[in-house]
Amino acid sequence: MPPEDDAVLVDARGHRCPVPTLRLRRALEPLGVGARVRLLADDPMARIDVPHFAEAAGCRVIEGPAEGARELVFLIEKVTAQA
Repeated sequence: MPPEDDAVLVDARGHRCPVPTLRLRRALEPLGVGARVRLLADDPMARIDVPHFAEAAGCRVIEGPAEGARELVFLIEKVTAQA
């Protein structure tokens, strides 16, 4: 993660879904529109769960995990006040 990155970091490695998504939701709730959260996860189900949650919560996935990566890194941006 570059040092100029001002995203809130949520480390959910070592937890199974839905915990990464729940932690992402908790981190997003107090943030304003345009805020970003970087989520670290290692449960393969997060590849599916996080993008679905983001769409339903009024957020967008700016960066997703690399193909075949064991550690999953997502950059999520809040685009509505819904999340």
